[in-house]
Amino acid sequence: MLAWHQHPWEHLVELVRHAESAGVDAVYTDGDVSVIPSRGEGDVLDGFTLMTALLAVTERIGIGTIRLVHHWNAARLAQAVATQERLFPGRVRFLMSIGGQPADRRFGLPWADPTTRAAWLDETLDAVRALWRGETVTREGAWVRLDGARVRPTPPAGRPEIEVGCGVSPLLSVVARHADRWDLNVPPTPERITAALAGLDEACAREGRSAADLGKQLWVMTRPHGEPGSSDLLADFRRFQPWFAQLAESEAQASIAAGPPEACRARFDALRALGIDRPLADLTGLDLDATHHAIDALTH
Repeated sequence: MLAWHQHPWEHLVELVRHAESAGVDAVYTDGDVSVIPSRGEGDVLDGFTLMTALLAVTERIGIGTIRLVHHWNAARLAQAVATQERLFPGRVRFLMSIGGQPADRRFGLPWADPTTRAAWLDETLDAVRALWRGETVTREGAWVRLDGARVRPTPPAGRPEIEVGCGVSPLLSVVARHADRWDLNVPPTPERITAALAGLDEACAREGRSAADLGKQLWVMTRPHGEPGSSDLLADFRRFQPWFAQLAESEAQASIAAGPPEACRARFDALRALGIDRPLADLTGLDLDATHHAIDALTH
């Protein structure tokens, strides 16, 4: 994970190509965004354009950037992602969520409370699935209104996977209904993960589905060679994972993978043992050279 618009385009190309040559399965970068005040006058690249460009300058690696429901018309989203899949088969990582940046209103984007945006995402993913099946889709929902929409090309069955990002919230019902993979927005500690997966079990049971059928992925702030427990690592965690602002210092420190590379890799193995089949090493905040070194440390 390379997020928060920390790297210019030229550095992202270099880093993603390096990750590809090192055998990394996928890289996630910044997604839909209108305004990031902390960037000042720095570039804030459009996530969908960035994703397509990175796919075009690489050959094997998967690329993901998050799509936010209020940035897209459902049929246009289905068409755009289906086009990516046609151009770069099997490499599209389609991650969606509801967002949480009121600054989006500066671009004239519609804004609503989280419960309403969850319902919007539910309607959107239902329509996207139908369009990808090749159906002619008409919807008269609260948020999705289509009149005989069709999408061509249609992706091969089962591609791309739908990933939904959220914590343990009412959005779990959307995960249970529509997702192939849950991107857990919870601190990466055993207690939090166990509780989150129990919540998914309950949500899937209500939908008549087994939670075992869903993939699970989780961001972990990762600092190979970093000093566990250091104040610098804690400051990075607070800055780049502000959604966990209420965590006590001890739990925040426990949420960071740091130390010798083998210790970081062992941390990912422990997450897999808990049921997280795709840990994401969040390298946000590292500069160009440090990110290169981290990729090498984690893959060798």
